[in-house]
Amino acid sequence: MHLRKWLNNKGDTMVITEIINAVKAGQLDEKLTALYGTEALASQKVRYEDVLLKAKDLLGDKDAHIFSAPGRTEVGGNHTDHQLGRVVAASIDLDVIAVVVPTDDSVVTYHAKGFNVSPVDLHNLEIKEAEKNTTEALIRGIAAGFTKKKYKVGGFKAYSESNVLSGGGMSSSAAFEVLIGTIFSHLYNDATISSEEIAKIGQFSENVYFMKASGLLDQMACSVGSFAAIDFANKENPQVTSIPFNPADYGYDLILTDVKASHADLSDEYSAVPYEMKAVAKLFGKEVLSQITLNELLANAAKIRKEVSDRAFLRAYHFLNETGRAKLQAEALKENDIKTFLHLVNESGHSSYMYLQNVLIPGDSQNQALAIALALSESVLGDDGACRVHGGGFAGTIQAYVPHAKTPEYIALMESTFGKDCCYKLRIRDCGGICVI
Repeated sequence: MHLRKWLNNKGDTMVITEIINAVKAGQLDEKLTALYGTEALASQKVRYEDVLLKAKDLLGDKDAHIFSAPGRTEVGGNHTDHQLGRVVAASIDLDVIAVVVPTDDSVVTYHAKGFNVSPVDLHNLEIKEAEKNTTEALIRGIAAGFTKKKYKVGGFKAYSESNVLSGGGMSSSAAFEVLIGTIFSHLYNDATISSEEIAKIGQFSENVYFMKASGLLDQMACSVGSFAAIDFANKENPQVTSIPFNPADYGYDLILTDVKASHADLSDEYSAVPYEMKAVAKLFGKEVLSQITLNELLANAAKIRKEVSDRAFLRAYHFLNETGRAKLQAEALKENDIKTFLHLVNESGHSSYMYLQNVLIPGDSQNQALAIALALSESVLGDDGACRVHGGGFAGTIQAYVPHAKTPEYIALMESTFGKDCCYKLRIRDCGGICVI
């Protein structure tokens, strides 16, 4: 049985106390091992028991389910999704989990550690300006997306906790969107809604209700699971190809390092990337850069420099090479060619640094943490491994493929520079949003 289907095989409904006892008795060991690995089983059992106990106190000892949705890591295709290019991404073992109690009303009451969330009545699915950038907006937007597509929605109460790093390029908001979509799918649609459809509804909610522009990469990577090559050329129906791949099988640890740099006041830098890319595309009468060729770009370099800007040309140059590179990465993974794959990861990192220019903050010589992290990574890895900026850039995280033998040295160097527990050794997760029990 496919891992997602097996994990979603819920069996008999149980009250929360019975689920706690099942966790303690090891009845969920096989499922938790599939999600988090053997090494993490003991800590995950403690985590699940803790969340279940808090849910019992908050929601009562009622019939419940446990849902999980993962964060993601971008593998290739840095800043390509918003230009309808290609990416390679993967779901990871850091996730948001929620204990969910179905209700007979239309109200979603969502409790989350560290957040105050007001109840959302699904009878009212109108866009609310006052809810911009809130959890309530995402819940209401996902319900609206379901209703718009003629799917069913209904009320529930939930308590959740997440270990997906916020602001670290792991897409904590997309993980939440996939979680809510998965809950609606299972409670009210017999778990029939595809992971791709859930991802699209999540993006709709983020764009329209949360009022934040975003591509579909984050939601798709969190929802589909495993390594996935995604081609966004067809905006409404991106092509998704799953690729079985685990860096550990080739002797490498996949490590993200949080450089502990603030994202404050960087919104203009993030917005400038798609804006400048689209400005170049507009010069050719196109909407996005995926609709022009590299040869066309090169032949019009002088015109772009004059009518847009030098940086816009360089960012367009990055995109047109990076979207092709993502395709080559997917092909290397399919052929189990780890050497070529790592070479392409390094190429991607160099292109982001030199041409996309999302490693350094313009004019800020005092804060160059991402560049420091990349320099330290190269000093340890040498010719064996790869590193690159991860996600949006400017702050956040870098990604590295580190040989097992060098992992202790690598983590020690990073922690001595950026602080204890700055490194996340990731495990690839083979499924997206699921109902654990």
